[in-house]
Amino acid sequence: MAALDEVFRRAWPVVVASTARLTRDLDLAEDCTQEAFEPAVASWSATPPDNPAGWLTTTARRVALDRLRRDAVLARRLPLLVEPGGADEGDPPPTDPLRLVFICCHPALARESQVALTLRLVCGVDVPAIAAVLLTGEAAVARRITRAKQKIATARIPFRVPPEEDLPARLDTVLTVVHLAYTAGHVAARGALRDDALTERATALARMLVRLLPDEPEPPALLALVLLTEARGPSRTTSDGDLVLLADQDRSRWDRALIREGLVLATAALRHPRHGRFALQAAVAGLHATAPSWSDTAWAQIVTTYDALMRRWPSPVVALNRAAARSRLEHADLDEVLHDIDALAPDLAGYPYLPAARADVLARLGRSDEAARAYDDALALTTNPTERRYLARRRTELEPSDDR
Repeated sequence: MAALDEVFRRAWPVVVASTARLTRDLDLAEDCTQEAFEPAVASWSATPPDNPAGWLTTTARRVALDRLRRDAVLARRLPLLVEPGGADEGDPPPTDPLRLVFICCHPALARESQVALTLRLVCGVDVPAIAAVLLTGEAAVARRITRAKQKIATARIPFRVPPEEDLPARLDTVLTVVHLAYTAGHVAARGALRDDALTERATALARMLVRLLPDEPEPPALLALVLLTEARGPSRTTSDGDLVLLADQDRSRWDRALIREGLVLATAALRHPRHGRFALQAAVAGLHATAPSWSDTAWAQIVTTYDALMRRWPSPVVALNRAAARSRLEHADLDEVLHDIDALAPDLAGYPYLPAARADVLARLGRSDEAARAYDDALALTTNPTERRYLARRRTELEPSDDR
């Protein structure tokens, strides 16, 4: 059953995207996809087909046509079912998920709705996980998704990749969505530390964007960031499944091929006169990837890069990462770093990495009782079991202090 669940999770966005091309209705596409999955559960328990996504897409499209006929609207919608060049009734086109990304990121939608809708439909991220990466409530995310679907229907937003001249206006949101999807998979909200299906989906979308927009600097920069992060994957957990932070990872286990590819892409993006925030984030990842050890990391250069990123894209999360990097500088003033972290609390309420970073600095200052309380705060906000075990272990390792 676990293997079947994995097949469904990987196929879901492809099937929804392809079915939406037929129905021009996102809610109907989701309903038909769900209905196609039901007979698959019964018929695939013994032997799944060679191409599950193709089987499910064909089934979902048949369900959709039956729905349209039953509702007596096929004749009215028939002109909308034909696209220039025709649509393949067999296997879904490999760019279908990317097509749906650009539909969901239409400028007629509010940006926060674009992001939430795309994460849900294209990437298969559930509402709680979307709320976690967007640092907002689940009810707000659900409302954004509903409003976005209604807007697409009432505004008759076309189900196609926009013309080339319209792509730049949507690109930043598309890149943001793909990055957030990767982030949601890199540390899953529940279960194992990572969601392999989601990280693979985000990586594939990043590669599609590079092919679609070869002259833009930010798609290869995003792909570089993803690859350089993925390269550390094998060393992120022990054989027992416990979390290993970057400082303690076995760097000999890092994927050198991914690092080489990521560095080439990041270097080219940084040299482009129009490079942006993803190029700078990739630069930070590259500095970590090329450091021979944690102690030999170029922390001053990382802080300088975060300074540039803050000027280009001011964000409380970037400010937190910058503060954490500053804490590693030689002769760092940890009290000043702690003050900077505390100043971010109003903007990062509910973000578990803020109290975790605070706990680390407090522990290094010898203020163990305060660090323990900060770890408790981080545990209260953390949902991933692997991260929770790590935080709990760090808390128990604290030495008692004379804090009051």
